Amino acid sequence: MADALSGIELKFKTPPAWAEGVVAAMDVFLPDHATAEKKASSMAMGMVAHYPDKPELVTAMIDLALEELSHFRAVVRLMQERGLTLGADEKDPYVNALRRTFRDGKKHYFMDRLLVGGIVEARGAERFGLVADALPAGGLKRFYRSITRSEKAHQDLFLELADLYFDPAEVRLRLDSLLVTEAEIVSELPIRVALH
Repeated sequence: MADALSGIELKFKTPPAWAEGVVAAMDVFLPDHATAEKKASSMAMGMVAHYPDKPELVTAMIDLALEELSHFRAVVRLMQERGLTLGADEKDPYVNALRRTFRDGKKHYFMDRLLVGGIVEARGAERFGLVADALPAGGLKRFYRSITRSEKAHQDLFLELADLYFDPAEVRLRLDSLLVTEAEIVSELPIRVALH
């Protein structure tokens, strides 16, 4: 899995006002962040359940699920330090809109799942990086810098898997198309104190 795509270039940049709003309302953002990490862990285990015949994917997704779960635990600890508790899960309009782009057919559906997984991680890396930049020096800033690095590695993982299972030229064409769609989705969503 060495010669994978080199990163994802998002076609819509999150405006700085988003990060300013998050930093001003961290007690609102942290529960949403925790939920996102929990869902990411579940998504990875869902991939294991759906593709048990793909050993490279199974190993990678188990590792990813554990890492996302450790992020979930870390965010919950931050919340507890602030006297916050988890709320009920809410539907994520961004992720749901991206899921609607999945094509029919076993091969196309699998490719789209991998590429959308990478795109979601790329958007997370961008936004967590903005939060880290906007936070004052201290533990929370260091935490979000670390989370940003992890998200970047995760986006690369999904692209490596796509290149492993599919023709890289086909992967690049579909990735570009999905990035255009993702930019449209993000640009039309309201700015709110949430990861997406």
